Amino acid sequence: MTRSFSMIWAVSPLFALAAPMLSAPAAAQDVATFYKSTEVAPGIYMLEGGDGFGGGNVGLLAGEDHVALIDDGLAPTAGTLLAGIEKIVGRPVDFIINTHVHGDHAGGNAHFAAEGAVIFAHDNIRKRLVANPESAGGAEGLPVVTFADGVTFHLNGIEARVHHFASAHTDGDSYVVFPEANVIQTGDLFFNGSFPFIDLDSGGSVSGYLEAQRELLELADAETVLVPGHGPLATRAELETHLAMLIDSHAKVQALVDDGLSADEVVAANPLAGYHEEYDWPFITTERMTRTLYRDIAGE
Repeated sequence: MTRSFSMIWAVSPLFALAAPMLSAPAAAQDVATFYKSTEVAPGIYMLEGGDGFGGGNVGLLAGEDHVALIDDGLAPTAGTLLAGIEKIVGRPVDFIINTHVHGDHAGGNAHFAAEGAVIFAHDNIRKRLVANPESAGGAEGLPVVTFADGVTFHLNGIEARVHHFASAHTDGDSYVVFPEANVIQTGDLFFNGSFPFIDLDSGGSVSGYLEAQRELLELADAETVLVPGHGPLATRAELETHLAMLIDSHAKVQALVDDGLSADEVVAANPLAGYHEEYDWPFITTERMTRTLYRDIAGE
């Protein structure tokens, strides 16, 4: 059972000036002016844009001992996010876990670091943020603690196991398992209800993405609450449906590649037409998903 309520956390009008710095997903839709908070288990919340794009879904671990975030949204809304979190828990954030490198998930790093938060991330995330610190809100947002395979947090009586999965959405992805609460936060290894962004230029791969989703399915049961990187809270059945869509989409494009069609010819054939109405969205359109699959299969 989850409890949902809205908090009006006013976003500064300065976000309009910062719009050119937003990640590509943010540019595709309106930026949120408030965040909705849903308690998915005692002391574990999902924060999401209430009326637009606030970045990827943010996880909040709230308790008397420590406050931690899993991802921290966009740079322009970080101050608003922090103010809202302090209204819930009455104190600032101690720890942040980045699930991957993109600015809609790590953009608030610099703001939260300036308030004293310690940022954890996979080794590859730090490497990529060193090369492009804007995705962390600036060089001040670089992770200061990194890990290779994973790390476990013990906060407020809650165990949070952070697992790295290589070459899926990117080459620095992590998901977080709360075994006692039966909650999994997937990062962008799961876009609930839409085509996923598989960032081939940041070390991601389609085969790795499929394998990551299979791994998540193995960890989940019928009662598991899944906090996706984007989209509403999900069940194991919804993740299974999403994986089946991707497997079928990959097979349809693979068949056309095997027939010798070019990328443009595959797009013209529209092999994902059956999924367009449900999964197409402004950032990853049906055409872009098709081209991603083609590029991965063709090795381009």
